[in-house]
Amino acid sequence: MKALSTADYIVFLGYFILIVGYGLWIYNRKKKETESSNDYFLAEGSLTWWAIGASLIASNISAEQFIGMSGSGFKLGLAIATYEWMAALTLIIVAVFFIPVYLKNKIFTMPQFLNQRYNGTVAMIMAVFWLLLYVIVNLTSILYLGALAISSISGLDFNLCIGFLAIFSIMITLGGMKVIGFTDVIQVFFLIMGGLITTYLALSLVSDEFGGSGVLDGFSIMTTKAQDHFHMIFSKDNENYAELPGISVLVGGMMIVNLNYWGCNQYITQRALGADLPTARGGLLFAAFLKLLMPLIVVIPGIAAYVLYQHGGFQTEMLQDGSVNPDRAYPVLLNLLPSGLKGLSFAALTAAIVASLAGKANSIATIFTLDIYKKTLNTEASEKKQVQVGKITVVAAMIIAIIIAPFLGIDKKGGFQFIQEYTGFVSPGIFAMFLLGFFWKKATSNAALFATIGGFLFSIFFKFIPAYVDLSFLYEWGFAVPNAAGVYEIPFLDRMAMVFVICVVGMFFISKKETRLGTKPNGLEVDTSMFKVTPSFMVGSLIITAIIAALYTVLW
Repeated sequence: MKALSTADYIVFLGYFILIVGYGLWIYNRKKKETESSNDYFLAEGSLTWWAIGASLIASNISAEQFIGMSGSGFKLGLAIATYEWMAALTLIIVAVFFIPVYLKNKIFTMPQFLNQRYNGTVAMIMAVFWLLLYVIVNLTSILYLGALAISSISGLDFNLCIGFLAIFSIMITLGGMKVIGFTDVIQVFFLIMGGLITTYLALSLVSDEFGGSGVLDGFSIMTTKAQDHFHMIFSKDNENYAELPGISVLVGGMMIVNLNYWGCNQYITQRALGADLPTARGGLLFAAFLKLLMPLIVVIPGIAAYVLYQHGGFQTEMLQDGSVNPDRAYPVLLNLLPSGLKGLSFAALTAAIVASLAGKANSIATIFTLDIYKKTLNTEASEKKQVQVGKITVVAAMIIAIIIAPFLGIDKKGGFQFIQEYTGFVSPGIFAMFLLGFFWKKATSNAALFATIGGFLFSIFFKFIPAYVDLSFLYEWGFAVPNAAGVYEIPFLDRMAMVFVICVVGMFFISKKETRLGTKPNGLEVDTSMFKVTPSFMVGSLIITAIIAALYTVLW
C-alpha cells in the first residue's frame, strides 16, 4: 500500500525536527556579526574532516542512486557498483594531486580556476554553462526524481512532494556551507542507517521466500538464483555490455567519469576548498571509505528485487504499463517494509535528496555570486551584499527548478545510466581542460576552448555516427556492440575515453603551435612537496585499494 502509517510519520517527524533544529543551532553558534562571503559559501576553517567526508557523500547520494542505481542493480547486477568502488579510488587521487593545486593557488570556485589558469572568456563561458547545467539539469532532475520516489512510497501528491523538498532544502542552504556541512553528518547517519535496514529487510524477504533463515541465507540464495548478477566485468556478448563495456569500467571512461565528477566539480570540491590540506585529505579519505559501503545500500536491494521478481511473488508490483520498470525496484521494496522501519527508510531517502539539493543550490549561489555578480555586475559588492545575493540566488534557482521539474518525465528515459551517459557528453572535454591546466604549463586558452566545445561536438559525432557508418568491424576489439535494432554502436564509456584522448591531443598541438608563435600561458603554481601524504593517509589508502582489488578479483 502506498501510504505511511502513524509510526512512519512519527519517525520522519523526528528526523525533520532533528535536522532543522541542529541546523539552527549550528547557524546561531557560528554566526558572526559580519558574515564573510568565504565563510558563507565555503565554511572557511569550520568543517572538520568527518564533516567534509559526510557532506561529500550526502551531496553525492540522492534519488539518482537510491532509485536509479537500485534499478540498475535489478537490471545489470553488482557490476553497476563499479561507479561507487572506482569513485573510492578516485577520491584518493583527487586528495593527493588535485586538492593541493587548488589550495596552493587559493582556488574557491571552478570558474576562478579557469580565469586564473586560462582567461576570463573561458571562465565566463564555463560559469554560465555550469549555472545552466546545475539549475536546469541537475537541480531539477534531483527534485523531480526525489519527488517521484517520495510520492510513490507515501502516496502524497507529486507537486506537494516537490514543494516540500524545495522548502526543506532552502531552509538548510540559507544557513551557508557550515550548516550544510554539519547537518550532512546527521543526513549521512540516516542515509546509511536507513539504507542498511532496507538492505537487511530485502535480504530477509529473499530468505523467507525461499525457506532460508536470516540475511546470510538470503544473500546466499541471491548469489545462487541470480549468479549472472554477481560479475563485475562483462564480456562483449553480454546484453548489457554497452552500458558497462568490459575492462573499460576500470581503466577507460569510468576513470574520466569519476575524476571529472570528484575533482573538477564545484558541487563536490567546494566542501574541501575551505579547509587546510590535512583536513581536506582526511575528509576525502573518509568519503572513500563510505563509498565502499554504498553498493550494499543502493545496489543489493535492486538485486534482491530482481530475485523476488524472477523467482518469487513480486511480479505484480514490478509491472508498469505491461513491462518491467527497474527504477521501481527500490520504491516497491520500501512499500513492503513494516510500519516504523518504513518511516526510517523514508527519512533516509529524504535525507539523500535534501542534502543533494542543498549542496547543489549552494554551489549555484557560489558560482553566480563570486564568478558572475562580483566579476561583472557589481565589482564593489561588500561581503554582506555578496551573502545576500547568494541567498537570493538559492531561492531563485529553487523556484526555477520547481517550475521545470513537473515537465521532465526523466523516469521514462532510463534513470541512473541515462544521467551518466548524457553527462558524459561534456565530461571528457572539461576533464582534459582541467588536467592539462593543472600539470602542463604550456596549455593555452584557445586549446581549452577547443576541449570544451570540441569535446561536446565529438561526443555527439560518436553518438550518432552508427546511424550512417557500419561499425561492426570494431566488435572484435569490444569497441562496438549491436543494439536492439542490430546497429553496432560504441558504448558510451568508450566514447568518453575516445573523446578525452582527442581533446588531450588537440590541446597539445594547439598549445604547441601558439607557444611557438609567442603566446605565454598562465601556468599555475604547483608545489610538488604538497603531494606527499601522511603515514595515516597512506595506510588508509592502501586498505581501500586492497579491499577494491579483492572485490574485483573475487567477482571478476
